[in-house]
Amino acid sequence: MADDGRRGDDDDRGPGAAHKVFVVMEGLLEKLKMLNYEEEVLAKHNMKNLSRHYFVSSPYVASNPGEQFYMFTIIAAWLINAAGRPFTEPQEYDEPNATLSNILAELRAFGVKVDFPPSKLKTGSGEYVCLVLDRLAEEALRRKGFSFRRPNYPTETTEEESVIEDDAELTLSKVEEEMIEEPDDDEEETVMDLEALKLRTTHTEAEPSSKPDEILESTVDAAEWNLEVERVLPQLKVTIRTDNKDWRIHVDQMHQHQDEIKSSLKEAKSYLDKLQEDIGKTQEKVSSREKYINNQMDHLIQDYRSALAKLSEAKERYQQASGGVTERTRVLAEISEELEKVKQEMEEKGSSMYDGAPVVKIKQSLTKLKQEIIWMDKRIGVVEQALLQAKLREKSNMTRDMHATNIAEPAAGLFA
Repeated sequence: MADDGRRGDDDDRGPGAAHKVFVVMEGLLEKLKMLNYEEEVLAKHNMKNLSRHYFVSSPYVASNPGEQFYMFTIIAAWLINAAGRPFTEPQEYDEPNATLSNILAELRAFGVKVDFPPSKLKTGSGEYVCLVLDRLAEEALRRKGFSFRRPNYPTETTEEESVIEDDAELTLSKVEEEMIEEPDDDEEETVMDLEALKLRTTHTEAEPSSKPDEILESTVDAAEWNLEVERVLPQLKVTIRTDNKDWRIHVDQMHQHQDEIKSSLKEAKSYLDKLQEDIGKTQEKVSSREKYINNQMDHLIQDYRSALAKLSEAKERYQQASGGVTERTRVLAEISEELEKVKQEMEEKGSSMYDGAPVVKIKQSLTKLKQEIIWMDKRIGVVEQALLQAKLREKSNMTRDMHATNIAEPAAGLFA
């Protein structure tokens, strides 16, 4: 969303970001109560009331993804309708992705920036679910004309007496709370009723003062008075503990730390100055020693440079020679590959020459061919025999026809 939607790595957020969703959920529940969701949603669908952390995804909160998702879609649809935009209430068997896309589209229509995918809402709980419902609830409240206002704080009095009285009352109440919360286990003491004492003192001060008519004289025995004081002395014991949250304690601690820093700085400054002086002397020695070494090693440096030049020339010659070697190596690899192919062909031909399987196949084929020739000769003989018989039959038929014709002609002449 615009500001709340940017949820990157947890390292970029504060230490309380993981618990912010609890606060958002509690505020969402209050907004839903102001919108009267109990009667308009829960009673209509026969659902139970939402808990304070219902949509929070946490290992300490029981979760039911199916129920939470259905509740989320129902409340979101109701809030969209309450905000003035028509939205069909989703059913139990609707497509979840389509329902979530429609809800986010309506949220964008309200001018809220959405920069997270709809899959973040499939679980029905978590930070994004609470944020979506919270924004929709704000739109619904704005539609109804409800707006949150800043609280009006009472003006504080600036008189010293009122401030002193307030400080005294706060200190007295703190002392009373400490005495009540942390009683002494070693001695069975009764807690002094400071509130009653304060009320009694205030009541006494409020009454009009009256002067006695004569000087009061005590009739109590001094020994009995001392015994009574020793008896009630443990009950009058009040232990006031310092409050670490009081600003005066912090101011005193700041002054104390400032004095300690000043005293430590004076002591450390002398050591730091001495250390700076020693470092400066050491740097001067190192620089002078470096100059001396450079002067002594000048001829060695020249020799080293000439050796580097020779080395670079040798590397160039080596690279040129290695280039020719690489080319020859490539040619050798091609020749070796061709040689392997020739060897493979020769091996295949030699194996085929010494292999007797083709000869055996040829003999078998010849034998089979001879058998087929014999069978064909028999068939030819049978066909020739049948042909000869057919010719003889045809010849005999022709001879018979000729005889019949010759006999019929003389007979015809006789009858003519």
